[in-house]
Amino acid sequence: LLDRVPTECELYRKEVFGPVALIEPFDDFEEGLERINDSEFGLQAGLFTRDIHRAHLAWDTLEVGGVVIGDIPSWRVDHMPYGGVKASGLGREGIRCAMEDMSEMRMLILKTP
Repeated sequence: LLDRVPTECELYRKEVFGPVALIEPFDDFEEGLERINDSEFGLQAGLFTRDIHRAHLAWDTLEVGGVVIGDIPSWRVDHMPYGGVKASGLGREGIRCAMEDMSEMRMLILKTP
């Protein structure tokens, strides 16, 4: 856990694939959402709240591939679409998405006399 990491630091600006979390205080909820959107990345976001209005505001505002309310952002099950936006990747993982990616949609029209 790292506290008050300067915004110009590479650790603040890049995705970290390891056991690292930054702690950054903010004055109000909307400012927190703005700071999240200020990132070039957008895989998933986790929000711990009991306020359904804040949950909906986060869903409407955040530029991420998914918003998990009440759990960590890496929570997933195989049948749900999982993936990011911005520089956090293209496409979605999950059984349905994989089947669509590996399939070629075709159409046959048969007009009978």
